Amino acid sequence: MEQKYIIDSNILIDAEAQELPLDGMTFLKKIIDEDFIISFVTYIEILGYKKVTKSAQEFVSLAHVIEINKRIIDECIKIRKSRSIKLPDAIIASTAMAHNYTLVTHNVSDFMGISGLKIIDPYNL
Repeated sequence: MEQKYIIDSNILIDAEAQELPLDGMTFLKKIIDEDFIISFVTYIEILGYKKVTKSAQEFVSLAHVIEINKRIIDECIKIRKSRSIKLPDAIIASTAMAHNYTLVTHNVSDFMGISGLKIIDPYNL
């Protein structure tokens, strides 16, 4: 089975601002072309930003948004019981784990210590 990725908000924000390194941007373009997947939390974070640009709105509307379900909720509860983590980050991590996706984020430290979570940082390719 081909690896799939779920993209965190910070990566989409950095990509729009053209702050990702070249290797990171190339990697991101490849995974977006294959299957552009985000959590509903990322969708809310991007579109809920007061200064969201029209291009960001249009871009995020192209994503496949994973909605909450019982499997994600149960995984999120396990994560929150095992370590101190913000609820949005726990939901994003549990979404990745419930679907066996690799999380693409630059905020690696926010997700450290979550057993079974696969992470890739496009700044460190």
